[in-house]
Amino acid sequence: MTDFVHVVSPHDGAINRVPRDKLNANPVCGKSGKPLFIAHPLELTDANFQRYITRSDLPVLVDFWAPWCGPCRMMAPVLDEAAKTLEPQLLIAKVNTENEAVISQQFGIRSIPTLALFQGGREIARMSGALQLPQLKQWLSQHISL
Repeated sequence: MTDFVHVVSPHDGAINRVPRDKLNANPVCGKSGKPLFIAHPLELTDANFQRYITRSDLPVLVDFWAPWCGPCRMMAPVLDEAAKTLEPQLLIAKVNTENEAVISQQFGIRSIPTLALFQGGREIARMSGALQLPQLKQWLSQHISL
């Protein structure tokens, strides 16, 4: 029996059922035909946040950030590299706290950057402050299998 996971398309939000053993085979969205993994953090908004957090079977790492934040800008290339190396084990997303105040308020974001790790629609871990890629991977491995 094949084990399937649900993956939300970064292009159109369509929910795709992908065999777990095919996640590394560059799966494409059944609706748009575009890749399900883009090797780049996905921008989440008030409109699509819940869909990606609750409908994805993969863990989702969310970076709460702002354009004026120096440590957030330092963290951006780390998250770009993480997306390239850690997908499809998890999805990486970003929430601009300046533009998406509802989400920031809902999760009580008080300092940025803040990383929140979600699995099964629930927040399972949180860390504030900028990290380098080795520290990010170490922190993630404490909470999920990489």
